[in-house]
Amino acid sequence: MSLQSVKRGLAALVLLGLTGPVMAQTIVSEAWVRASVPHQQSTGAFMTITASSDSKLVSVASPVAKTVQVHEMTMNGDVMGMREVKAVALPAGKPVTLDPNGLHVMLMGLNDQVKEGQQVPLTLTVETADGTAETVAVQAQVRALTAQAQGEHEHMHMSHP
Repeated sequence: MSLQSVKRGLAALVLLGLTGPVMAQTIVSEAWVRASVPHQQSTGAFMTITASSDSKLVSVASPVAKTVQVHEMTMNGDVMGMREVKAVALPAGKPVTLDPNGLHVMLMGLNDQVKEGQQVPLTLTVETADGTAETVAVQAQVRALTAQAQGEHEHMHMSHP
């Protein structure tokens, strides 16, 4: 077998791979966690999620906290609060931002202080429209306690129902 025929065979395999079924893929970018102070019990994680097909974020897990939930900000008159959401829609190809002013991940029952400069492992479970589950491992950079999105209100002043 000549080197030329091996190259042709490899090229054919590559082309076959490109025309085969495409797996759903979810990309997470700009993931970060707000630092905590000693004995603080919770903090937030934020990121942008882009799914290649219509999907939904159904859960997030992390070894740094006993409970991890996705929350959304709510307004009840003049009182800002939060409530858990069971799933976040991820329309195909459209970035969905989890930020301090809207949907976000709450890390509750922290095992230890989360310090600026550390990395926090997060595991996202995304379910496609056909029910296939995909897990996405993310390393979120811990940013300063004072890190805020523009116009953000302090998280400590919010009520949890």
